[in-house]
Amino acid sequence: MSEQKEHNPTMVEHEYSASEIQVLEGLEAVRKRPGMYIGSTSSSGLHHLVYEIVDNAIDEALAGYCDQITVEILEGDVIRVTDNGRGIPVDIQAQTGRPALEVVYTVLHAGGKFGGGGYKVSGGLHGVGASVVNALSEWLEVRVHKNGQIYEMKFSRGNITQEMKIIGTTDHTGTEVVFKPDPQMFEDTVYDYDTLHKRMREQAFLNAGVRILMADRRPGQEQEETMHYEGGIREFVTFINKNKTPLHEQVIYMSGTRDDSMAEIALQYNDSYNEVIVSFANNVHTPEGGMHEEGFKRALTNVLNAYGKKANLLKGDDKVSGEDCREGLTCVISVKLTEAQFEGQTKAKLGNSEIRTLVNNVVSDKLEQFLEENPAVGKAILEKAMMANRAREAARRARESIRRKNALEGATLPGKLADCNERDPALTEIYIVEGDSAGGSAKQGRDSRFQAILPLWGKMLNVEKARADKVYGNDKLQPVITALGAGLGDEFDDSKLRYHKVIIMADADVDGSHIRTLLLTFFFRFMRPLIDRGYVYAAVPPLFKLTRGKTTRLAFSEEERDKISAELRGDNPNAKVDISRFKGLGEMDAHELWDTTMNPETRTLKRITMEDAVKADEIFTLLMGEKVEPRREYIERNAFKAVNLDY
Repeated sequence: MSEQKEHNPTMVEHEYSASEIQVLEGLEAVRKRPGMYIGSTSSSGLHHLVYEIVDNAIDEALAGYCDQITVEILEGDVIRVTDNGRGIPVDIQAQTGRPALEVVYTVLHAGGKFGGGGYKVSGGLHGVGASVVNALSEWLEVRVHKNGQIYEMKFSRGNITQEMKIIGTTDHTGTEVVFKPDPQMFEDTVYDYDTLHKRMREQAFLNAGVRILMADRRPGQEQEETMHYEGGIREFVTFINKNKTPLHEQVIYMSGTRDDSMAEIALQYNDSYNEVIVSFANNVHTPEGGMHEEGFKRALTNVLNAYGKKANLLKGDDKVSGEDCREGLTCVISVKLTEAQFEGQTKAKLGNSEIRTLVNNVVSDKLEQFLEENPAVGKAILEKAMMANRAREAARRARESIRRKNALEGATLPGKLADCNERDPALTEIYIVEGDSAGGSAKQGRDSRFQAILPLWGKMLNVEKARADKVYGNDKLQPVITALGAGLGDEFDDSKLRYHKVIIMADADVDGSHIRTLLLTFFFRFMRPLIDRGYVYAAVPPLFKLTRGKTTRLAFSEEERDKISAELRGDNPNAKVDISRFKGLGEMDAHELWDTTMNPETRTLKRITMEDAVKADEIFTLLMGEKVEPRREYIERNAFKAVNLDY
């Protein structure tokens, strides 16, 4: 009995065969230059291998032939991806005289995505996915269920180790790929479940009705989740907004098509002051936006201004800006098109200008209709935008006031800043230090050629609960804004940034953690490019000093303390090792602070990165926002991870 699947009614039913596999060039060079094909050989490239195989299954779903995908991490960090699509073609491919399955896995740029009619819309990386994964795997096995038979083929580092053969019979269709990444090619071959889970959750949201099982089968790490969202991107918006207070209950959903292109947009406003726009093209995340986001933003601003005039909420020449219209907005944009033009190998930005027109038209027509039919929602959105406009005007006045004050005083840098001598920002760093006493030690201990010190004092503003005008007027944040010199919010210009290392230096205790979190929230909400470009770091002061005789070592955790202690004792368990806990930064003298925390030769810095903007937004909202209950639940759920509360 064959498994029945619902097919996309808009697609013409046809057999997926070798005639639709087009060959453009061979597989050489992938192992020589893997970064060209998967971005890097770091953890991100390792996970990219899984995405490439899953993308092929998603392409089958887009074509209407697949509704179940299983992704498993097996023991030894082996990956298995199974789908119930049509199965990769196994008949002879005309150009090569070889089975299509072999061609797909051994020839670069071979696939059903180059005009052979296999797919109208595809997210796979220009058809190189399967062969690149094969080339970068220590071994790979593929089994295809098709024509009532199970076909199997095996490879090692791109070379065939078992020709395609029939190994059994089957009553369904689909493809199973099992591979082990090659340790010769990757810096690390250990998979992170959460990273894969996030990507699979996105795919489930973007492909309404497709059921994706993500599982970790490694001993001691077993976990799994099935993700299935009939509401598609509507449910994605609800998921992003789960810790926020919505301005209106209903998620606004719009969609439309033009020729072979399709766009869908889901949005909901909340009472925060931040915007979250997450966009995708052919199921691939476009973190740098592109034409689809441009079309959306333009239409949203025009529609809200037109509605404001019509509803008599905006008088005379009054209008709200694009930024005003997006305050408190959560939006997911998903477009699908035949010839997606991505800027850069990593597909960060969509370049198709025709998709801007499509998204603009969809939003212009559908949003106007929605607001007409839901005037209470329209009024709430407009009033929020108008309030944002007033706050922005107040922020502008605050900025002007600060500029005038600085001009009158003849000094633009804050008085507490001890600046460095070097003027090339690529060579300089600024330590933002908790407290005047630690600031004093840092000033004495620093290398003034390239290290600047800015002490902070008093309680800093939680910007998660404040608009831009309050931020500009805050006397605790103003020195940071002025010292960095690059502006704030939509005026932020990193070409004016005075230091390319912005280092937060706070005590390794609860108060220090709070200071770090407040500063990071500020940078994330108002100086986001600082984090995106990798300019923000956290200094890591040591917790313990261990001494035996003339040998002194530093430890940054209790585990490291115990390990170093054992090393210092060596073969003599009774040897005396002096262990002292480091004082707070303010109690260290200048020499200690330089040696332990500031000397580039010996210090430890943690770079703050933000690969997943949705997750970051969720965490900042959770920890720093208005809602108490979700924060309490999060802390209770994760308290066990805080083994040593003052570290």
